[in-house]
Order: sequence, then structure tokens, then C-alpha cells
Amino acid sequence: MNTEDFKLKLDEELETVMQELAELGHEDIDETATEQDELADRMEEHGENIAEKAALVLRKKELVAALARIKDGTYGLCEECGEKIDEDRLEANPAASTCSVHM
Repeated sequence: MNTEDFKLKLDEELETVMQELAELGHEDIDETATEQDELADRMEEHGENIAEKAALVLRKKELVAALARIKDGTYGLCEECGEKIDEDRLEANPAASTCSVHM
């Protein structure tokens, strides 16, 4: 397994996630809406942004953890049993921390 290829994929995805988080971080609820329905729509949109931001924060943590595993030499090993994670699984999700049995 060439961990350098996976490192590049992880770095690229982390950069994308960071950009998306930065974009979402600038979203504020504009409480100056003149109509109650308009304010409700904006608050609903903000709620969707919160859910999206939470998913991105979780993915960021997974990516950072995977990069740390590359650095410490444990990348590609299941955190539960220590067995090698199938390369196809890592191709599908380079941040995978467990084998197919323990996912």
C-alpha cells in the first residue's frame, strides 16, 4: 500500500472541507426580515447549515486522525483488531479507521 497516495487524497479532501466550513462560518441569520415567513425561512436555512457544518466538522476530525495515523505508521490498520484494512475500503474512504468487520 502506498500511503503517499492516500495522504494526497486526505490532504485534498481536508482542504475542501476546510473551505466549505469557512464558507458556512460566514452564514448568519438576518433577523431584520420584515415578514415572519421570511424570518422562518432564514432560520430554517440556518438550521440546515448547522447540520451541514456538524457533518463537515466530523469529517475534518476523521481526516486529521487518518493523517496522524499515516505520520505514526498505523495507517491502514484497524483500530479495533489491528488487522490490515482492505485497500478497496481505503480507496472508498481514505479516512477509514476500521476493517470491514468492525465498521
